[in-house]
Amino acid sequence: MNQMSKPPAAMAIDFTRPKGETALLAPDSVQWRVFKNPVAMAVGGVAAVLLEFADARIRSGVWDHSIYKVDPIGRSQRTGMAAMVGVYGPASTARRVIAGVGRMHAKVAGTTPKGEAYRALDPELLNWVYATAQYGFLTAYHRFVRPLSAADQARYWREGEPVAALYGVTETPKSEAEFLAMMEALLPRFEPHPINIEFLDIIQSGRAAPSVPRFLHKALARAAVSLLPPVVRTRLDLGADYDLTLRDRMMVKTMARLADRVKDRNAPAWQAAERLGLPGDTAWRRAPA
Repeated sequence: MNQMSKPPAAMAIDFTRPKGETALLAPDSVQWRVFKNPVAMAVGGVAAVLLEFADARIRSGVWDHSIYKVDPIGRSQRTGMAAMVGVYGPASTARRVIAGVGRMHAKVAGTTPKGEAYRALDPELLNWVYATAQYGFLTAYHRFVRPLSAADQARYWREGEPVAALYGVTETPKSEAEFLAMMEALLPRFEPHPINIEFLDIIQSGRAAPSVPRFLHKALARAAVSLLPPVVRTRLDLGADYDLTLRDRMMVKTMARLADRVKDRNAPAWQAAERLGLPGDTAWRRAPA
């Protein structure tokens, strides 16, 4: 097995211990509210991957140096868990897991099919990957769960900086406008590719949750495509087959809003709150307007 196909050693995370140990982000943060919602995380995560795969350097790095093409669901779940650790995990655990991700990334280097060299630790690529995740999760929550105020959106962008620094990110957008400016600089590189379609086919297949009807998986995939800035969707050649219908939108919003009310005692958000001696539903409590 290629070394890069091995996940970080600590993907089985205990969010309940050590008792009292703080997370990298505060319980009253906007990110604690956003990351608790599994539908927003799923839709936003797919959008982030599409934004990353638009650049051949990232697409080649993921496809050639990880187990994504043979275990895309498992790889995505581990990536999602790493994101949860950064928000809810004990700070010492988060640092350890992120350091493990960094050690794996240090081994990723190669050449795209067109002959361009890449390294996973290239600051431009690290910055973009971080930015796409922040954009994807925030935008999915804002559009499909509940709108966030301008102040909360600004807080959200700022809050992730301690986590970003641990990943080696050197430039973090402070707003959607700054994210779009970063995107504009990379836009000439973006291109359609069969891997993008293969990735969306995997998402629409329902393999991640076979008990969920396939038409819902298709709606979630279209919801993710709808989060892409129009110029990116055009560059990726994701046409009318991926249009989010009114029915799709209603289904995704219904699922996302219901998910936001489910106070799951096994969720990282609940367990992290109890670790800190707070009510388990802390992340579900809406901040005052």
